Amino acid sequence: MNKAVAGLFLLICMFSHHSALSQRIGSSSPRSSIYTINKQYTTVGITVNAMNYFGDLAPKDQIFSTNLSFTRPSLGIFATRRFGPRLTVRGSFQWGRLKGDDFESANPNDELGRFRYVRNLQFRNDIKELAFTGVIDFAENLSTYRSRKNVIPYAFAGFAIFHHNPKALVPEVDVNNGNAPFPNAGEWVALAPLRTEGKSYKKVQLAIPFGAGVRFRVSERVDVSFEIGYRYLFFDYIDDVSGDYVDLGSLPSDLARALSDRSREVQAVESGATRQTGVIPNNMESYVSTFDGNTYTTIAGYGREAKDNIRGDKDDKDIYVVTGFHVSYILRSSRFKRAKFR
Repeated sequence: MNKAVAGLFLLICMFSHHSALSQRIGSSSPRSSIYTINKQYTTVGITVNAMNYFGDLAPKDQIFSTNLSFTRPSLGIFATRRFGPRLTVRGSFQWGRLKGDDFESANPNDELGRFRYVRNLQFRNDIKELAFTGVIDFAENLSTYRSRKNVIPYAFAGFAIFHHNPKALVPEVDVNNGNAPFPNAGEWVALAPLRTEGKSYKKVQLAIPFGAGVRFRVSERVDVSFEIGYRYLFFDYIDDVSGDYVDLGSLPSDLARALSDRSREVQAVESGATRQTGVIPNNMESYVSTFDGNTYTTIAGYGREAKDNIRGDKDDKDIYVVTGFHVSYILRSSRFKRAKFR
């Protein structure tokens, strides 16, 4: 995660430098070198993206580890305002989905992968994001949009507010309750109200978007861009996984207990495939809950509050990545007028 923060810091420094440079273009320069207000313009556009997730359900404990098979589409709209030779301010809204599954992503043949395979958690999360970013072009244009270059690399950084709601599939039976069937088996249910780690979290969160792209001029008023953007988050529950297992008796319902510890489920959550029983430990342990007085049986290391019974890594915040294409249309400015000739 330190690499992400360092990259963000670099982009902010670039943003500040180029903004100051644009503002220093003064009246002492030749008129052709002054970016005047009549050269500003507005664009509107649509974006089609792919979304990927980096977090506790990723294949490996690395910042850039993800399962590409869980790539999901994202759609959005945006508007920009050009304020200087390099500076554009952009507002955007997009909707997309993130997804993760221990059974599909974890490699049971390595130590960390084996832990995640046994853990057997999964989620999906629909993201609705409103973002405001500053875009800095690496090539300046001191004239109107008609004189912009054909290919322009750029970087961006800003802030975003987004709504999320992680959900999981309800299993067929409740392993903590004599394999009694769940009446809503196969339904996607919201995880936040179940407090699967004994904690609550808000569905509206802040993020820092930053990244880079390249913009191509297609016609006088149409551009197409390819962009990769990271969202640095300030919390770790976009996948509903962050800290340690808790005493199952402290959770509010049978469903909450079932979705908090899924290590004893025989089948994979979504595909229904039989899990590799040779990978799943046979060492069971029982404990009496100090909350409700009931006895719960779990695989050792899972499903109870104890030292080293880790469910997720709370020290490493989640990230999601948006990669895709932007198509923008330049609106004609009322201040812009063609040159007149006598």
